[in-house]
Amino acid sequence: MTAVPDDSFHVFDTTLRDGAQREGINLTVADKLAIARHLDEFGVGFIEGGWPGANPRDTEFFERARAEIDFRHAVLVAFGATRKPGVRAEDDPQVRALLDSGAPVITLVAKSHDRHVELALRTTLEENLAMVRDTVTHLREQGRRVFVDCEHFFDGYRANPEYAKAVVRAAHEAGSEVVVLCDTNGGMLPAQVSAVVRTVLTDTGARLGIHAQDDTGCAVANTLAAVDAGATHVQCTANGYGERVGNSNLFPVVAALELKYDRRVLPEGALGEMTRISHAIAEVVNLTPSTHQPYVGVSAFAHKAGLHASAIKVDPDLYQHIDPELVGNTMRMLVSDMAGRASIELKGKELGYDLSGDRALAGRVVERVKERELAGYTYEAADASFELLLRDEVAGGAARFFRVESWRAIVEQRPDGAQVNEATVKLWAKGERIVATGEGNGPVDALDRALRHGLERIYPQLARMELVDYKVRILEGRHGTESTTRVLVATSDGGKEWSTVGVGENVIAASWQALDDAYTYGLIRAGVQPQG
Repeated sequence: MTAVPDDSFHVFDTTLRDGAQREGINLTVADKLAIARHLDEFGVGFIEGGWPGANPRDTEFFERARAEIDFRHAVLVAFGATRKPGVRAEDDPQVRALLDSGAPVITLVAKSHDRHVELALRTTLEENLAMVRDTVTHLREQGRRVFVDCEHFFDGYRANPEYAKAVVRAAHEAGSEVVVLCDTNGGMLPAQVSAVVRTVLTDTGARLGIHAQDDTGCAVANTLAAVDAGATHVQCTANGYGERVGNSNLFPVVAALELKYDRRVLPEGALGEMTRISHAIAEVVNLTPSTHQPYVGVSAFAHKAGLHASAIKVDPDLYQHIDPELVGNTMRMLVSDMAGRASIELKGKELGYDLSGDRALAGRVVERVKERELAGYTYEAADASFELLLRDEVAGGAARFFRVESWRAIVEQRPDGAQVNEATVKLWAKGERIVATGEGNGPVDALDRALRHGLERIYPQLARMELVDYKVRILEGRHGTESTTRVLVATSDGGKEWSTVGVGENVIAASWQALDDAYTYGLIRAGVQPQG
């Protein structure tokens, strides 16, 4: 790969400004500082922190970022607008706020669509050009690097190409280092983007960047099409966060540049941290990471079909476009009724069991999986339950830490409106008969509390375990109005999380099976020896 360029190619992140406009995201200053640290660690070149002066939160962010973050790779960028019509740039309060932010780089948004100039700014086309020239010149005189975002550029180019290019020239000639062509409405397609970028590059001589929204689902493709056409500055957001359906996703863009274009745009070793950084930012914004996101999703390198597994057993590259470790991800084998022997062998190897020398054993596991999935079980999202099934076949019997005599759960609705959920379990562990009760926030929670209460004295390792997720699905009935319930439970011991599945005629019976598997697997993981 080529060496990291000093300034020949820009990876510009706008998660803290444009990404924060996504519905459901509401970042505190502390959140923004945390995300900025992650992005700097990842190695992006520029972090657009927000619009100082537009709101107190962004103003505070720039103050604290200067004092609290020692940026190792990124340069902090302040975002704002060109001066107002009829006002000198040096007299415009929002231009002053950009300088007061202390950011060494300033991105100015400028109108490049003639109708927006006349209808939104309510000024003349020539005054708009003067606003661009004056503001860029003033900020450069104050020692700032300047980038200009040409808002609605592609729509403006379609309506009046000569005026759109005149805005680019005005910014470039006044000293803007990069002029960014923005697909603000997200309606462009790759071939259109490529043609426009090539023409504008030739006609203006400006250094061009690309800012793509994802309204057609083409933001990443449009960004790469612009790069193919000569753009050397890409604006993206982590995980594609942004207004409406989002922005061009930083992670697939950077991965494509590094792995497909052979262009080094990150510090050495940073690409291998991409999956971790993606998930860490998702945690800060309090959104569940997309499981099917390219490169970094947990399903990005997950294989289900038996045909795929047979090929992957020979060579993983046959059904994977890259080695997942390059981006910090891992290959996963999904176990389902589509599984063949190759799938089971690969999944067994992933879990630490070598089944390659025992075709009969692998065949038995395949048949059990298909039989149980026909009954409603699913092992794609329940690796722990599958490992228990596999251990059962390998060892010739299930691992047993306790034996259940009976259980029951009662929901009592009292006259005063209070509801009491109580459960009782009777079980045997290490030769001792145990009767335990528990109350909870629902019958399943009560059952879980009763089980733990009964066993924690004998197995203190259970005290570290807790349920962290619980999902119920009612499966289609097979006999008249009857239906089957499937429950998926996620459990954590503080270091690892595992999932188990239960199926039954009702939610409590299915939950009991999932809980049984969850604590059995947890005790195995804790190194406790089964009773036999």
